Amino acid sequence: LQRKLRSIWSISLLILLSRYKDRHLHMSVFSQSFSPCGRFLAAGNNYGEIAVFSLSSALSPDATDLSQTPILTFTAHEGPVFSLFSTDSHLLSAGNGEISAWSWAELIKRNTKAAWTRRPNYKSSLEIPEINAMTVNPTENSLVIGGGDNNIHIMDLESGIFKSVLQGHTDYIHCLSVREREGEILSGGEDGAVRIWDHRTGQSVHCIEVYKYEECARPQYGKWISCLTTESDWMLCGGGPSLSLWHLRSMSPTSIFPLSGCQRQANFYQDMILSVGEGQCVSHCLLGGEVKAQIPCTPHSLNTLALNLNSTDNRVLTVGGSSHQIDVFTNLSYRTFSLSF
Repeated sequence: LQRKLRSIWSISLLILLSRYKDRHLHMSVFSQSFSPCGRFLAAGNNYGEIAVFSLSSALSPDATDLSQTPILTFTAHEGPVFSLFSTDSHLLSAGNGEISAWSWAELIKRNTKAAWTRRPNYKSSLEIPEINAMTVNPTENSLVIGGGDNNIHIMDLESGIFKSVLQGHTDYIHCLSVREREGEILSGGEDGAVRIWDHRTGQSVHCIEVYKYEECARPQYGKWISCLTTESDWMLCGGGPSLSLWHLRSMSPTSIFPLSGCQRQANFYQDMILSVGEGQCVSHCLLGGEVKAQIPCTPHSLNTLALNLNSTDNRVLTVGGSSHQIDVFTNLSYRTFSLSF
């Protein structure tokens, strides 16, 4: 009997180990956000899980392999966590059709009870579209979300009430950006359009169909816009079309970046642009259009990059993609180590 029990236990252990390896093998990291203090990193994956890492421990001179694993992992949503965003006190996460808020103070204590969960007012109760993008409009203290129902939903963060819907896209919304000073929201979608909205009136004031510009068009990749960010009078966007830099006053592209594959996230950083997408490298580009460097990463395809500007002691670039590993760069020129989801 003991021999039989040992055999059953061994088989069970092998099954568990196999499942664990399979989960790691098929894991993708889609989203990241740093805590307000800059000492912690949250990451979301395709299994609906959020992992919280201690950057201060991982970057310590006394760091061990254990320091590069999460201090906390929990299931936040049924579907993939495509978007994470941090406010002054909460981590916001987006899953299939819902947004949840988690107190950073409680997460650090390993308490995973959501502070609140909200669902936009969808047309049908049967409709559960994924939420692909979230950002905050500080002027109105509102949360701006976009996703699979083609609409932008705006929620008042104080009351938790969804107060307006911006309609105009004809397909999924992938990315959002807010120009606070100009009172504008920008959105990019599967329909190939970048729409500029006046957040006071809720009206679409401009529509840029990037794929119709010959210098940006790449019909072999499609017309969808997967990444979008703004700084002052400038916009970066890409996806099916080439990653391009636009002057928003003239509504025209000024630089086209010769990067292969679709770019999934791009950020302005000092006098450079950092971009990730299909392929294994973080691209460093100059504003004039030149690719200055391409730095190898662990995942074979990249979904997300994040710069920790909340802490001088833990100032890092983190990159995630088609792997359970999240690469950490203390120097932009090379990968220092990897966190393990």
